[in-house]
Amino acid sequence: MSTELLVAIIVVILVLVTAMSWLGVRKLAQKHTRSVVADSPHKIHLAKQQVVFIYNPTKSGVHDAKTLITRSVSKAGWPDPIFLESTAEDPGYAMAQAALDAKADVVIVGGGDGTVRAVAQTLRRTEVPLGIVPLGTGNLLARNLDLDVTDIAGSVQIALFGHQRHIDSGLMELEDAVTGSVSKHSFMVIAGLGMDAEVMSDTNSKLKEHVGWLAYSEAGLRHMAGPRKKVSIELDNEPAQQRKIRSVMFANCGLLPGGIDFVPDALIDDGVLDIVVVSPRSALGWMAMAGKVVFRHKSNVPVIDFYRSQKLTIRTVMPVETQIDGDPSGPATCVKVSVEPKAVLVRVAAPNNPA
Repeated sequence: MSTELLVAIIVVILVLVTAMSWLGVRKLAQKHTRSVVADSPHKIHLAKQQVVFIYNPTKSGVHDAKTLITRSVSKAGWPDPIFLESTAEDPGYAMAQAALDAKADVVIVGGGDGTVRAVAQTLRRTEVPLGIVPLGTGNLLARNLDLDVTDIAGSVQIALFGHQRHIDSGLMELEDAVTGSVSKHSFMVIAGLGMDAEVMSDTNSKLKEHVGWLAYSEAGLRHMAGPRKKVSIELDNEPAQQRKIRSVMFANCGLLPGGIDFVPDALIDDGVLDIVVVSPRSALGWMAMAGKVVFRHKSNVPVIDFYRSQKLTIRTVMPVETQIDGDPSGPATCVKVSVEPKAVLVRVAAPNNPA
């Protein structure tokens, strides 16, 4: 595939995804009224802090982050920071537990969404704050917390001396009736099943190294014309719905790279998940969604629906691929999703002063 053709493919898919997000704004506005006010960040009141920095050693910027943390902690007169490396086998679970055992006052993560998610899962309900130094491709949670993903020094200062607030966490339980496997995962941004998960697992890793998150667009185009899957969806305690879908996504918050607000006005601390059901039959369905926004016609395009729910269950006959915060999490025939309100304490910029 030529470079020119690849660039053209990426541009086309970006236009389609952006158009989808605009359509989502209209439908969500019709269905939901947001009344919950975001949690106000509060100032830290600690004379000194034991800092633990958990980092992915393969990420660019790790050395700078370690140097900045060491210097800042020394100037503040705090105990020496503890540095723990994640591994390919463990993105951060054991390291986060070691940080808790060391009586950490703050656990800072330097890495991508996988490392952030692993550490956040371990810190749930502990009241030990999570600081983020975004060094990954998507940096989804950092973006949704208004951190500047290009400013390592600023992120370090916020993680050490900033304000903090509680945010929700999602919980996804997976069962595969074919293999008998059962697993449980936390997510901080968006999990899902169907086409979105297939795209995540089929993204070209070499292309991702060169163009970052744009690599998902190329995989998305290849999967756009796939078949719909029949699923049963049960929201909260309502009767199950039989649907034919391409994807079902569970959003704790909705801001994606490129400034795409996939789930507009979703709050990261409102105690509910935003459920997005996408069901076009073919590439023409995707085009129809884009056309509705571009030409602003009033005819209905029933290929995307938004709901709000605290818990839901999705069942399928054959296993369907799943993903958590952009990482593949394997196939499942039963997916149970719930929200954990204000489960994680995070470090953020001061109010009205984003990083």
